[in-house]
Amino acid sequence: MNEKIEQIEKQVQASAPMLAKIVEEVGKIIIGQKPMIERLLIDLLSDGHILVEGVPGLAKTTAVKILATSINAEFKRIQFTPDLLPSDIIGTQIYNPKDSSFSVKKGPVFANFILADEINRAPAKVQSALLEAMQERQITIGDQTFKLPVPFLVMATQNPIEQEGTYPLPEAELDRFLMKIKVEYPTQDEEIKIIKQMEKSELPKTNPVIDPQQIINIRNIVNSIYMDDKLCKYITDIVFATRDPEKFKLKDMKPLIQYGASPRASIYLARTAKAHAFLQGRGYVTPLDIKTVSPDVLRHRIIVSYEAEAQDLTSEHIIQKILDKIDVP
Repeated sequence: MNEKIEQIEKQVQASAPMLAKIVEEVGKIIIGQKPMIERLLIDLLSDGHILVEGVPGLAKTTAVKILATSINAEFKRIQFTPDLLPSDIIGTQIYNPKDSSFSVKKGPVFANFILADEINRAPAKVQSALLEAMQERQITIGDQTFKLPVPFLVMATQNPIEQEGTYPLPEAELDRFLMKIKVEYPTQDEEIKIIKQMEKSELPKTNPVIDPQQIINIRNIVNSIYMDDKLCKYITDIVFATRDPEKFKLKDMKPLIQYGASPRASIYLARTAKAHAFLQGRGYVTPLDIKTVSPDVLRHRIIVSYEAEAQDLTSEHIIQKILDKIDVP
């Protein structure tokens, strides 16, 4: 087993410089926001999608756009509004009166990186059109089905301030997102650097440093990262504690949780833990990898009760209590 781990670690260390180049390119423009950049990379390596919550102006759009540029991939931004139609996203059929035929006009979803800006501003049928593309990785227009490009990553944003005129995503649709992260304000020193950078006549130019096929190859390495059976049990202990807290001596948590995390949470915890281990240059997963990604994977999968809301307790408080209580292997 040790030989297998050593072999995986050699592959990890050989591929690590490619990811370092991406981080370097993103760092030319983005100052600070390291947690967001790291989570975007984890999401990319785990072949998932990410929901980002944060106030405007925190470089969310810029980050995913530069990430797409750095791997020579196509980027599209979709601004979600209440009058948006599903065809505005996936595309539609256009009638040609000359020969009485229909041709397909593909929508902006046919790109490697999609920024779904303020996804909760569009009605349910539009959200469903995008979420179907995220899950199935294909689009049907008329009687034709089209595969979406690989890699395919959707970064959806939500504004936590304005709730008027919004359509909150149902829990079943939220579950389709690999992670939900919260983007914080930069520090004062970082903001000073941002001001100085924006005073320059030209921003640094970002360049492609790897290609999409190399990302696919790295994903294969990430999937092969070793995870001990004890860690698989640790993951399921965490997830099952959200469903049946009494079984894990968390009796006081039961009234606070309305619904626990789905089996998809266990799958995504394993995937993201492996991606985190890869970013740390390791060929094996540790309990710390699982603990690090747990809040972002579980945040939107635990539905708190009215009693928890009355006590100003969020899903993050519950996750932290579970992580503190569950025995680490």
